[in-house]
Amino acid sequence: MRQTPRPILTAAQMRAAEERAIDAGTSVDELMDRAGQAVAEAAWRFGGTRPVLILCGPGNNGGDGYVAARYLKQRGARVRVAATGEPGTAAAINARRGWDGPVEALDAAEPAPTLIDSLFGTGLSRPLDDAVAAPLARLVAAAHFAIAVDVPSGLATDDGALLAPVPHFGLTLALGSLKPAHRLQPAASHCGKVIVGDIGIVTSGDCHELGQPALRVPGAEDHKYSRGLVAVIAGSLPGAARLSATAAIRAGAGYVRLHGATGGPDALVHLATDNLDTALDDARIGAVLIGPGLGRDAEAKRRLAAALASGKPLILDADALHLLGKVGLKRLAKLDTPAILTPHSGEFAALFGKAEGSKVDRTVDAARRTGAIIVHKGADTVIAAPDGTAIVAPPASSWLSTAGTGDVLAGVIAAMRARGMEATEAAGAGVWLQADAARRAGPAFVADDLASYLPGAIAASL
Repeated sequence: MRQTPRPILTAAQMRAAEERAIDAGTSVDELMDRAGQAVAEAAWRFGGTRPVLILCGPGNNGGDGYVAARYLKQRGARVRVAATGEPGTAAAINARRGWDGPVEALDAAEPAPTLIDSLFGTGLSRPLDDAVAAPLARLVAAAHFAIAVDVPSGLATDDGALLAPVPHFGLTLALGSLKPAHRLQPAASHCGKVIVGDIGIVTSGDCHELGQPALRVPGAEDHKYSRGLVAVIAGSLPGAARLSATAAIRAGAGYVRLHGATGGPDALVHLATDNLDTALDDARIGAVLIGPGLGRDAEAKRRLAAALASGKPLILDADALHLLGKVGLKRLAKLDTPAILTPHSGEFAALFGKAEGSKVDRTVDAARRTGAIIVHKGADTVIAAPDGTAIVAPPASSWLSTAGTGDVLAGVIAAMRARGMEATEAAGAGVWLQADAARRAGPAFVADDLASYLPGAIAASL
């Protein structure tokens, strides 16, 4: 059974969810007690019986820390608490009263093997004072294992920015729901492993984490066309299109035509591009991929025009995005079926400008403006649809930062689209499968290697 995709909430959305819980009869103190229990459970599971130092701030995040200290002490853990000062909210004051141990000054605290950062968490909007940032960095560096409560102190919750230098944590316990900072860079790389602590709040929203796809095993009635016919259009650099075509056929497409290039697996069908309009006028084609290695000359423009006029589901990548340009984006909204665009950050900026907001906000805006599915690639890949929904992928292998991996991704997405998936689902499945193939490939792979690991990734998703 596949796990239900986990929502990703901004700080304001999380506060609204908490307010709904309070309006329904759950007190702030009860929510804090649940949060503290979740923190204590995580510290106990991941830190064992090692001594614990909990750093508490003045707000409710600090209150969670005082509650966690109480529960850990009840379990027999050796717990110390250090704070920036006295708590400043009613619930945090009550939580402090429930802790019967001493409270040390943050700047004078000595390290402990397990460190819990319960200083500020979600909603921070300004850099940490040096009086807080310096001891936090010192104590995290000296700990064997460091846990952040909700988000590491010093991160911007909604856009993943670093408000100040932030230590790297081994574990972040997201309270109630994932936040954008847990998945957007550069913040995500400081969070370590992220787990969600259930505090009894119902959460939902338009953004969620990418989950593993549920693929279908071909049935007895299936054949090469029902499993999906992909047309890949090559250009002046045929190797890139060949990578895409190879990935498409390895990802389970029943039939892949490579127009304008040779080589690759013998199962690929090679066709010329002289009569491209006629070749694309084939009702059996489930997806057309164009862009990898296409070039930007007059012939490339002709081939792109044929693809746009084909009426087939489109995947546009690389050079196709450059040729499309800002003017051509208006054509996408007029297509009968939404196209899938797969820009990296440079291509995205060239097409859509450098708008304000988080990567999620900017990608959603681009999808709405074009009527297309946007796969905004990177270490924090975001997928957005014209209806305002967004999906953020979990962290993938950093070894994907090598030439050609985007061509592979485009081919996998094309295979998923050709087999009948709707556009957003196909984009998500492609991103997941490429990441899983990269994990299986291990370090220092080249893009050519990825295709051979796709069957294993697909087998795990059946």
